[in-house]
Amino acid sequence: MLSGTPRTFIGSTTFGITGMTCAHCVRSVTEEISSVAGVESVTVDPTTGTVTVAASQPVDRADIAAAVDGTGHTLVP
Repeated sequence: MLSGTPRTFIGSTTFGITGMTCAHCVRSVTEEISSVAGVESVTVDPTTGTVTVAASQPVDRADIAAAVDGTGHTLVP
């Protein structure tokens, strides 16, 4: 994570993700991130390699990174 970047977030935040190449990748990333407490919605764009996460309560960026790692992809800080 970049220094100076808050560890938690509320609202909408967009992350880069490496290695998304197919519909299965999109489903896996969406399902894993959606399971993180506080996450309300997940929008994955494999064309740009980004995922936008909306949260109604504080969500730890490390939890998002761990969810993405669980799919075999990597969150870009």
